[in-house]
Amino acid sequence: MYSGACNKSGFDRIDTLAKSGEDFLFIISFDKQNILSYPLDSLPESISFEIDGLEYGREISDRQIQDIKFNPSPISYEEYCSKFEKIIEEIKRGNTYLLNLTQPTKIDTNLTLKDIYSLSKAKYKLYIKEQFVCFSPESFIEIKNNTIYTYPMKGTIDADIEDAKDKILSNPKEMAEHTMVVDLMRNDLNMVGFDTKVDDFRYIDKIQAGNKELLQVSSKISAKLDNNWRDRVGTILNTLTPAGSISGTPKCKTLEIINRVEGYSRGFFSGIFGVCIGDKLKSAVMIRYIEKQKDGFVYKSGGGITLDSVAIDEYKEMI
Repeated sequence: MYSGACNKSGFDRIDTLAKSGEDFLFIISFDKQNILSYPLDSLPESISFEIDGLEYGREISDRQIQDIKFNPSPISYEEYCSKFEKIIEEIKRGNTYLLNLTQPTKIDTNLTLKDIYSLSKAKYKLYIKEQFVCFSPESFIEIKNNTIYTYPMKGTIDADIEDAKDKILSNPKEMAEHTMVVDLMRNDLNMVGFDTKVDDFRYIDKIQAGNKELLQVSSKISAKLDNNWRDRVGTILNTLTPAGSISGTPKCKTLEIINRVEGYSRGFFSGIFGVCIGDKLKSAVMIRYIEKQKDGFVYKSGGGITLDSVAIDEYKEMI
């Protein structure tokens, strides 16, 4: 659940690490209560990650699995509809315009978290032993050459669908949802930088999801930073989180609604993780996420809801 507060000492530690000049990893939960940060030269053995080609950690599985079992048991469509309708009512009242509704799905699999980490193919991967694994295609922020970039991702379609690219780019609901997220993230970057601009609006990325190829719609937004940006990395991350693409707009009110309606704790799911190395920072949004709980594995997922959303389509996207 999102409390509206944050773990200030966690962000202060990130600021301290950044000021020291050390290279480090940071992991921030959706509600900003759990904040982990470690110098890369003393990374715990329980953590492995890959970020855009940079690889750290020892927790790699070489187990040979012939027949992978991966069976989801999502909440019922009726239960999902109940939550969906509450969101639509909030939109009609003007309390939110876009809200990312997520839910947990139980998973029956013969894989371990370590297996999933090793088998998955993604630009951003994170594994914490006996806790969770994330294999995300979605960048959060990147900093290089005293410029901060963000790449909001909104809109997904199966690449095998005929004219998939044209369909996703011409869909009015997808256009509205993406535009709102871009506007939100542009406003967020304005709070930490200057000369903010949208460099590339609604371009297509191809990603692999199991045996399927998906098309996902992203945009690129940038802002200039002062030369001493490393002194305030924790402050920048606190200002920009939770990520707009997995919360909604207006962010503050939307987070209150998420807290009331979702009915479960997101935990680290839809939080962020990244590295600060030298004069560069790279980070990702923690989607494509599987968590170990007492009674087994849970996959957490969802999608953006607007006034034009259709419940059955959003339910299918969650699954």
